[in-house]
Amino acid sequence: MEAIVTEIGELFKSYSGAQADRIEKLPQSGSDRIYFRIYKNETTCIATFNLNIKENATFIYFSDHFLKTGLPMPAIYATNDDKTIYIQEDLGEESLLEQLERHGHNEYTFGLYQQTLQQLAKVQIEGDKGLDYNWCLTAKEFGKQAIMSDLLYFKYYFLDTLKTPYDKQAMLDDFEILSNYLGDTEHKYFLFRDFQSRNVIVSNDKVHFIDYQGGMKGALQYDVASLLWQAKANLSEEWKDKLLDGYIAEVEQLLKNKIDRTEFNSQYNGYVLIRLLQVLGAYGFRGLFERKAHFLSSIPLALRNLKFFIENKKIDIITPEFDRLLKLIVADEIVERFETVRADENTPLVVKISSFSYKKSCPVDETENGGGFLFDMRGILNPGRFDEYKQLTGRDKEVKDFLEQRTKMTDFLNSAFSIVDIAVEDYIKRGFASLMVGFGCTGGQHRSVYAADALARHLKNKFGVKTEVSHMVQDAKNWVNAPALKGEESGA
Repeated sequence: MEAIVTEIGELFKSYSGAQADRIEKLPQSGSDRIYFRIYKNETTCIATFNLNIKENATFIYFSDHFLKTGLPMPAIYATNDDKTIYIQEDLGEESLLEQLERHGHNEYTFGLYQQTLQQLAKVQIEGDKGLDYNWCLTAKEFGKQAIMSDLLYFKYYFLDTLKTPYDKQAMLDDFEILSNYLGDTEHKYFLFRDFQSRNVIVSNDKVHFIDYQGGMKGALQYDVASLLWQAKANLSEEWKDKLLDGYIAEVEQLLKNKIDRTEFNSQYNGYVLIRLLQVLGAYGFRGLFERKAHFLSSIPLALRNLKFFIENKKIDIITPEFDRLLKLIVADEIVERFETVRADENTPLVVKISSFSYKKSCPVDETENGGGFLFDMRGILNPGRFDEYKQLTGRDKEVKDFLEQRTKMTDFLNSAFSIVDIAVEDYIKRGFASLMVGFGCTGGQHRSVYAADALARHLKNKFGVKTEVSHMVQDAKNWVNAPALKGEESGA
């Protein structure tokens, strides 16, 4: 990671003629791309590191094309020689989803969704003009084959993991019927493929779009379905209906032609279903196979979203085996399999988390049963080796940036979280009152402090469980004069 940051700094300097003030790694998304924010005086830009060179080339081509058409996409400023890093315009820090979470479902956020769909229609229709689809990463068009691929993705990575018996040939026949029906959609223009509120950036009350490298030619309805039926957003039926009507009116104005709304809405519902299943397949792959907790915890939301759709929407085709299976997988007992146990006010469990120094002493669980976990952080690159961090702790921003950007701290913590989560979930169910978790490093000042605080946040967000955090070195009386601040942490 340190080498990547260095190369980003060099690319920025060659482009801008100035040294960056600082470069911060941004939180990892669901993809393998790694994003950084570059700061210089009062301005910022975004750097992306991605080993998928074809994906980078596609994004850069799409961005240049859309920007020339006057559409709300970022400008690309510079690319390194091997095409693994590019620097782009920073459109802002807050997504449409974050605006929704901050303001709620009010008039302001409804207006942002209206603006988003108006701009979407322009990107789809105006952006389609002169676009060379030979740059697409996979297929040039989201047609029958791509639809069938999404259905099989759902089948292999989610449906089959449930071990629910079904007639596989009948299911494939139904998949064929659905993909044929949707593949014949009349209106095909640019399709984002992952158009959801996290990929809409709001700045000065204006919306901008990111993450469209998976785009191809396809049905207008797919992206609208992706946005309006995003489970995390939980938009009301009234909002969905009004926003869809407004979107269709915008499309009709751009095409200067009336749309058969009955057919459009039926195929729209079909694409809603495809999108909901594709999302479940992605959650299954990332959560059940890659064991990423965030995606596992999203499965119940996605299933409830699918259940509402099945009970309230209609597609004008007959797929009996498929329909039967869909009703089975949204049953309460299936949803409950993926529900994360949550603590409440009567839950006795308290997770006692500490940071400590191996040069001093390890924490001891003095409860009746004893036990717990101790994690050795000394395999993580030590900030205490560098003079600028010796007087700081794992709670200071500079140290946090160092650990997140220049070490394998994220990988380490993801593994530790997975182990601790198993115990916490079991202890909540069984009514246990205590669990001890300790993180140790050389001086108990940087790595262990950061890790202990991170685990406390994780357990609060995931389980709502009570935690007690202590930093054995930092909380000691007169810790300012402790040897750690004089370089004790500068060892392993």
